[in-house]
Amino acid sequence: MAKGKLIIISAPSGTGKSTIISWLMREHQELNLAYSISCTSRAPRGTEQNGVDYFFLTPEEFRQRIDNDEFLEYEEVYTDRFYGTLKSQVENQLDAGQNVVFDVDVKGGVNIKKFYGDKALSLFIQPPSINELRKRLEGRATDAPEVIDQRIARAEFELSFADKFDKIVINDKLEYAEADALDIIKEFLDIK
Repeated sequence: MAKGKLIIISAPSGTGKSTIISWLMREHQELNLAYSISCTSRAPRGTEQNGVDYFFLTPEEFRQRIDNDEFLEYEEVYTDRFYGTLKSQVENQLDAGQNVVFDVDVKGGVNIKKFYGDKALSLFIQPPSINELRKRLEGRATDAPEVIDQRIARAEFELSFADKFDKIVINDKLEYAEADALDIIKEFLDIK
């Protein structure tokens, strides 16, 4: 069985990244995509299962694995709240022939690309403009105005990383962005 490859997809919040990834996984089985399963030090929510949604670790276990250099990338988002990707988990998925999809922030995306080089495709999903992104975030009606302001400030920072990615897809119209992402990924995976 051929070893899998890595597809890293990063984007500011509200650009449609998760929608595009879900569509690729649902509508294009020929890509043989599988999510990388991350670790977290937070407690499971709702119906989340260990080893399916995340690997749940205590903050102490997480720190021990950091000390052992077991993570491909990790971040402490709040005190004792860690998220990260185990090298061993990714290797297991690649060995099983899966093409592993990373839905990560820009720093994580850049670090994973650096680690895997040509074995990974890094794709940046970009909004047509910051104004359009603000409209989308406001249209969701899930965040308070100050949270939207924080997301916009973070998006401006994240957009400065776009040139560090292999390819950029501008999501102005979703179906065009989906088609662009599909074409880029098929070319990378050498699927006709």
